[in-house]
Amino acid sequence: MGREVKIEIMDTTLRDGEQTSGVSFVPHEKLMIARLLLEELKVDRIEVASARVSDGEFEGVKMICDWAAHRNMLHRVEVLGFVDGKTSVDWIRSAGGRVINLLCKGSLKHCTQQLKRTPEEHIDEILAVVRYADEQGVDVNIYLEDWSNGMKSSPEYVFQMVDGLKDSAIKRFMLPDTLGILNPLQVVEFMRKMKKRYPDLHFDFHPHNDYDLAVSNVLAAVLSGVKGLHTTINGLGERAGNAPLASVHAILKDHFNAVTHIDESRLNDVSRVVESYSGIIIPPNKPIVGENVFTQVAGVHADGDSKDKLYYNDLLPERFGRVREYALGKTSGKANIRKNLESLELELDEDAMRKVTERIIELGDKKELVTQEDLPYIISDVLKHNGASNKVVLKSYFVTLAHRLKPMASLSIEINGELYESSSSGDGQYDAFARALRLIYKKTLGRKFPMLLNYAVTIPPGGRTDAFVQTVITWKYQDRVFHTRGLDADQTEAAIKATIKMLNMIEEYQ
Repeated sequence: MGREVKIEIMDTTLRDGEQTSGVSFVPHEKLMIARLLLEELKVDRIEVASARVSDGEFEGVKMICDWAAHRNMLHRVEVLGFVDGKTSVDWIRSAGGRVINLLCKGSLKHCTQQLKRTPEEHIDEILAVVRYADEQGVDVNIYLEDWSNGMKSSPEYVFQMVDGLKDSAIKRFMLPDTLGILNPLQVVEFMRKMKKRYPDLHFDFHPHNDYDLAVSNVLAAVLSGVKGLHTTINGLGERAGNAPLASVHAILKDHFNAVTHIDESRLNDVSRVVESYSGIIIPPNKPIVGENVFTQVAGVHADGDSKDKLYYNDLLPERFGRVREYALGKTSGKANIRKNLESLELELDEDAMRKVTERIIELGDKKELVTQEDLPYIISDVLKHNGASNKVVLKSYFVTLAHRLKPMASLSIEINGELYESSSSGDGQYDAFARALRLIYKKTLGRKFPMLLNYAVTIPPGGRTDAFVQTVITWKYQDRVFHTRGLDADQTEAAIKATIKMLNMIEEYQ
């Protein structure tokens, strides 16, 4: 696309995204996500709920609308409503909303078999709602539900609907691929028919990802002249989900010279917040926001990056508030290791490099996870240097767990040659252990203890009760964020190993 195209983004994470199986946001989570979408990511519009669902939904809409009204953003907050006379409009108005996305039928089958209405009756009922909303100061957009099947099997019905509604106060006609049945060629064909017949109307496209074509279909819609796109954070949505905002934005910008208002530097952080609230884990290979997507594994790639960035593309991690990483394993080779050493400001001679490479390959063959944070310890072990991995040594510890009693932990730990002891209770065995440690660092040593940002536990598939547990803890210390890992058959022991590893790293940083 040679000319610059402006695309309006409507994010429906809080409405359609919440239809993901098992996902339900409480009102304060909805407000936080709404603020992130509008203020941080700068999407043009958000759809936050469906009318008449529940008291909790009403409270969530009211909180968002109150917040938006004080920031002159109320016109960017939308609520799904129904062709039910005055009911949905009144519900939205009483919650503080001023935009209704009216759910209408976009295929003849839906109209006649679900609603039991003729097209003429359905149009009349829609117009009655539109007129009432207009009287109440509520803007109206409409969804033509099942529009994709409508264009495939009853296009004359779709045109009859739009012909009957185009001269009303409706601002946007939103065209959903409700069942995710379209491919990009069909999107181009159907969307161009709509644009040719109605050149002055504003059309949004609302895809679903049942055939893994949501992003491709979005781009086909843009090529066909659509003005607005519907997305969700992390592709949340019913069944296979919707088009993920991060992927849509990156492709629009890099491949089609399209302009959005999205602040791409905030995409990763917002995705992580929604991951936490929704409980739906982002796949590590998910474009833009996945854990692994800016990690080079093959050593030849790291070597090429050192020689004029031969393996870079336009998706630079810095655009999205991230950094490029180089995995350590049996295929990584010296180039990957050098890249990791550079970021740690470490240097090795060729003989030392060869020994470290051999050890990492050995660990990789055992399928052990090797990280940048492991590297100083591997180097220390391989080269027989003392001190790097034993400035903090856990001499002994004891934890208890009893019914209706708080867990307790007692420990003895050596820090830089000095022995310290401490005890504490906690909400869990590891929490009790960590509290006892903090007492030593804060009260006895007068030092800051790192902040725990995230705690993740994984076990191999198969369900064995004696399976190894890998605990990955994310820490923040002096504006540096890093991970440590512990592996053990006991979850608490694995977490303690990760913690001791962290404390040794802190000693090296001092």
